[in-house]
Amino acid sequence: VILAPIIIMSLENFEWPWQYNFPPFFTIQPNLDTRQKQLEAWCDLVLAYHRHLRLYTLDLGEAQNSALFSNSKLNRKLPLDGILLVLEQLRQRGNVEWEDVKRKQRCLLMWRTPEEWAALMYNWASTNGMTNSVCTLYELHSGDDTVAEDFHGIELWLLKRALGVLEKQGRAELLPGSAADGSDGGVKFF
Repeated sequence: VILAPIIIMSLENFEWPWQYNFPPFFTIQPNLDTRQKQLEAWCDLVLAYHRHLRLYTLDLGEAQNSALFSNSKLNRKLPLDGILLVLEQLRQRGNVEWEDVKRKQRCLLMWRTPEEWAALMYNWASTNGMTNSVCTLYELHSGDDTVAEDFHGIELWLLKRALGVLEKQGRAELLPGSAADGSDGGVKFF
């Protein structure tokens, strides 16, 4: 209930691309070259929309009626098969992972890849003298020192995945916590 007004207010200053007000944008085009450009435009729009609203998941049932895929001014909607085509394109680019691979009803949507998030976090740690220091996941997610960072407020699953990238690169070590979801863990940057 609280989230809806925030999203509506946030969409007021979202810049929709010109294609969003072009009726054929909501019909998957038969010409392969045109379709590829259309799908790229849809991918860019989906990522920009989720980034603007700081959303990390997409529920297919809700998406069909969202402002993202439904332009009420034009009375046009991208059909379900079109939405699935866009999400498949995003999956191939590494921006989408299905939570339920068989049913394809809900996906994790990463407007930045885990590698991009990892680079941002490591840059923050280096710039702020956090190398060779332990930092809690809470400090990264919600701490006062990260308020100005794009990763402030990032969902835990994506935070841990990005830190896992740094761990594989030998630039960090994840420290387990006692909570079942690992939310009380930490990280040591190298």
